Amino acid sequence: MNDEYISLNSLPIGKKARVKLLTSEGMTRRRMLDLGLISDTVVEALQKSPLGDPVAYHVRGAVIALRSEEASKILVETL
Repeated sequence: MNDEYISLNSLPIGKKARVKLLTSEGMTRRRMLDLGLISDTVVEALQKSPLGDPVAYHVRGAVIALRSEEASKILVETL
């Protein structure tokens, strides 16, 4: 396991990671928590949109789309 954290938007397509820290604040933080992006949740990067932003992620049985700006504030540990 890698001890170094990366931002979720740096996670390569097809790879999985575990959420470690949310650095966003306010309404954005609340939305991330509501989507299930809490500590130790496993996230998989599925695919990029044709223009590269947003990216689809598999989180707790659901597929969600996050823009790069939002995903950059989620720190993960690659699996």
